[in-house]
Amino acid sequence: MLNIYLIRHGETAWNADNNRYCGRTDIPLTEKGLKQAEALRQQLQSITWEGVFSSPLQRAFTTAKIASGTTVVKDDRLIEADFGMWEQKTKEEFMAENAQLWHDWMRDPASNRAGGTGETGTEIVLRVDDFFQSLQQKYQSGNILVAAHNGVNRLFLAHKLGMPLSNYRRFFMENATASMFTLEPDGTFVLRHLNSKF
Repeated sequence: MLNIYLIRHGETAWNADNNRYCGRTDIPLTEKGLKQAEALRQQLQSITWEGVFSSPLQRAFTTAKIASGTTVVKDDRLIEADFGMWEQKTKEEFMAENAQLWHDWMRDPASNRAGGTGETGTEIVLRVDDFFQSLQQKYQSGNILVAAHNGVNRLFLAHKLGMPLSNYRRFFMENATASMFTLEPDGTFVLRHLNSKF
């Protein structure tokens, strides 16, 4: 059985700026974000890692590096969603430009493109699920740390729990916190902790 510790990166300046959408834009952690990653390291320090993986974006990679204290492998399948025309904007800003795009996404993110030109929810969960399937082929058991992003993490969890993807925003993932799930050899997924302290 694999124990997966799925973390969201620490705070960025855009998180602090009314949650400005930061999909593929590669910005660093704030000073607070670095401290959050260090607090996560202390929380997880008793765990021995079989492998540590992250999105290629520096906010996730830096969080993983600090939190694990070991080598981190970047994987493009863990990158944040392509938010299309919402990138670099707050919800208030892009709603003023085209509210219908948001309503379509909220109704059915599985088939609608984020920001009109970005990824669909289905495209996102398929690439993230592909990452975890490949992980199971490489590791039979042990503890794996995976650092990714708010959007992809929540969509993946909704998918694995059999929810419509439109429910993904019912999960709240705090910066630099760990959620934990297990993967059985037969593919069984069990969510054991969300935003937890271990």
